[in-house]
This record gives sequence, C-alpha cells and structure tokens, in this order.
Amino acid sequence: MKQSIQLRLGQHLTMTPQLQQAIRLLQLSTLDLQHEIQEALDSNLMLENEEEADRLAAEPTEEAQAEAGSQAERESMLEREVSPDNSSMPDELPVDSEWTDHFDSHIPTGGGGSGEESSDFDIFAQQSRPETLRDHLIWQLNLSRMEGTDLAIATAIVDSIDVNGYLGESCEELLATLDDNELTLAEVEAVLHLIQSLDPAGVGARNLVECLLIQLRQKPEATKAVRDAIAICQTCFKALSRNDIAQIRRQLGLTPEAIAAAISEIRTLHPHPGSLIASAQPEYVIPDVFVRKRSGVWIVEPNPETMPKLRVNAEYAKLIRRADQSKDNTCLKNHLQEARWFIKSLLSRNDTVLRVATKIVELQRDFLDYGDEAMKPMVLRDVAEALELHESTVSRVTTQKYLHSPRGTYEFKFFFSSHVNTTAGGECSSTAIRAIIRKLIASESPNKPLSDNKIAAILADQGIKVARRTIAKYREAMGIASSNERKRLA
Repeated sequence: MKQSIQLRLGQHLTMTPQLQQAIRLLQLSTLDLQHEIQEALDSNLMLENEEEADRLAAEPTEEAQAEAGSQAERESMLEREVSPDNSSMPDELPVDSEWTDHFDSHIPTGGGGSGEESSDFDIFAQQSRPETLRDHLIWQLNLSRMEGTDLAIATAIVDSIDVNGYLGESCEELLATLDDNELTLAEVEAVLHLIQSLDPAGVGARNLVECLLIQLRQKPEATKAVRDAIAICQTCFKALSRNDIAQIRRQLGLTPEAIAAAISEIRTLHPHPGSLIASAQPEYVIPDVFVRKRSGVWIVEPNPETMPKLRVNAEYAKLIRRADQSKDNTCLKNHLQEARWFIKSLLSRNDTVLRVATKIVELQRDFLDYGDEAMKPMVLRDVAEALELHESTVSRVTTQKYLHSPRGTYEFKFFFSSHVNTTAGGECSSTAIRAIIRKLIASESPNKPLSDNKIAAILADQGIKVARRTIAKYREAMGIASSNERKRLA
C-alpha cells in the first residue's frame, strides 16, 4: 500500500475538564450541589465563602478576646472589693424562698437547670434517631410483667414484625428459631395473642383479615355495625374486596343499611398499623427558584440559600509570583485556575436554571392562574428552541430542580407533559385531562360511579378525544379504583 499525505478539514467537540465540570454541576440537585461546593472549599485553598469570610473578619481575634476577658475579670474583682453590698453566702436560707431570689442563676439553658429557658432550645433536636415500631413494642413489653421464657418469645415475635406491623414468620418458624425443646406451639401462639393486644391495634397480625379483625375486636363498643363488620371480614372478605354487595347480602342476609354501616366501620380501620408509629426524619425540598405575582406579573427569583457567594482569597492570590516555577508557586497557580473555573461554572449553572425557570413560568402562566385544568402541553424542545439551548441541557436543568409558587412546590419536569388533539384543532395537556378526570370522579354519584367509557364520552362532548384505555391508564396512575370498586350503597 502506497503511503501518502492528505489534508482533511473537520469539526469536532472536545470535552475539556472545564466543560465536563460545568455539565456535572448543571445536573446536580440543590443538596448535591451544596456537598460539591463544600468539597471544593475544603480542597481548594483559593476558594472562600464570601459571607463567612466577612463574618470572620468582623469578629475580634483570639488575642483581643483574651485581653477583653482579662480586663473584665480585673474590673469584676475590683468591684467586689469596693462594693458595700457584697456579702458571703449564708449558712441557711428561708424554707419558703428559692435560690434565684438571693443569687443569680448561671446554669446554661438547655442543661436542665433552673435558669430561664432559651427560645432557641428545641428538646426534639436532642433525639438521636426517630422511634421505630420495634422500640415502641419493646417499651410496652418492659412495662409488662413478662419474664423468662415468655419474654424471650415476645422479643423474637417483635423482631419478626415488619415496618407495616405484620408478622413476617409463622408460629412454627418462630418455634424453630427459639431452639428450646420444652416450648410448645401453644405457648408461642399465647404470647402472640398478647403481642396483638399491644398498641397500635392490629400489630402482629399474619394477614390483612386478621389485622382488621383485631382492630374490630378492640373497639370500645361492640355495636351491631361492629359485629356485622366482623362477620363480613370472616366470611365474605373476597366479596368485600370486589365490592360485591349482592353476594354479601346473599351470604349473611343483611339489609343494605346494615351492610353500609358495617363497611363504614371497616373503612375506619388502618391496613398498615405499623406506619402509625414508625416515624422517619422528614426530608425537605429546597426550591431553586421562587415564583411570585407582583402587579399582575409573575416574577421568578433565585433562592439565595442555594447559591452561596464564592470568591478567590485575595491574600493567597497575592502570594503567586509570575516568574517563579517552584513547586509551591505552581500549586498556587493551579488552585487559582481551578477556583476561577469553579466560580464561572456556578454562575453559568445559576443563570441557566433561572432562564429555564423563567421560560417555564412564561409558557405555563395559565396553570399558575387557574390550576391543573389550564396546564398547556409542553415538551423539552419548546423551551430549548426558545432559549437556543440543546434539549439535553434543558433535560439536565429540569432534573431534581424545584420551583416554589403560590400553588405549591413542583419539580421542573412537572410542567412538561404530552398532549391530546381536540376537535377544535387545538391540543390539551395530559395533566389537564387528569385534573378533569379527577374532578368528574369526585362529583360522581356514590351508588352509580362513572365508568371509563362514560368518562371518555364526557370528554368527547367537551371536544377532547381520549380512548377508554387512556382513561384507565390515567386513572390507575392517579391511584383511583375502577367504577365497580368505587360503588357505594345509597
């Protein structure tokens, strides 16, 4: 093969480290961005938080604090020496007096002393972790008089209860795990019945039917409705799950009024009793932008808490010598370059997020004014073309970014939805269709709920062409049961 030299022209995009950093910061959530900024502050000596640096500069130095403390101590000693009111502690105090009547209390707030409580002290902040269902049950067992073998069985049962309050193992499996030849299955079941009497009602059940029966039997008053509810759960639970009222009437011979009262009692029960006790730490969403209406115009403002002000440390920057190629000077130069690029990437990220949020609010102004039914169909391409950005950039910006408005806090992606054509030649957003379906079902007759075909016909009368399968898909996505399961007695 003959070798030759050829000249070719072409264009290609090179992913420089700076561009990779900008893209990575763009797709980070607020919490991840705060961690990234903290890591940059810890690793780069040229970076500093502007607010913290100004606060530290305003505080007195340690030498000044020590001098002020020694001066105050000298003045206090001199005052005690010359003060005529100074007296020693008496041997006894009147029995009807308090310590604070004679002496000042210097016990720090929050320390359990008699000093005034600080308004900033929060007793709940002292909890190391939230209380779990197991902690709640063990606490009740410690208050009981159980001991020895019964306490060991009860502890094993509590350890087998899941977060929903259900027993995850059978009594036979529990008996095998206890590894005691003298124990019998009847003893394990007896302790299990004792566990099932603890709070919350229904805990320790092996299935849903048993959970409901435990709660019904612990009702303070055994009314006729409660007795009928127990009978329905025991004999007609499958028919109840299908909302088959006719079969319940045939099997139990109850009147429609009695069945309605019994079902009302069953609806007051909790299918997951463990969730009433198990508490988890709340996870708060920090919005990236705030949307407010001023003088009839929607204004988008960035959240200053999510955008800390960073700057280059001027003192360290002065140490850089241009002509010096030493190792320390090279390290300072590299840190300075990285700090400048990091600050530039943050500013670019904040500007892009604000631009995208402003465009979303501009396109979805009707939603902010009138609600879900006024949501317009919108895709990533609409925002990308309006802002002259790539769709991938808009996708990164709208991921895990939140917008706080008078109607609530929404993720950016909430405002993007598919559309359905209308008979008038327009388009209707799928979010608006879901809102209409939810409104129709909320206003339907309990004894004659709307079927999917009926909802599709109502939407067709409004000019919205939606198939029955689409109605069913939207209804299931919103967690709404079918018309047969929604049927109630008059």
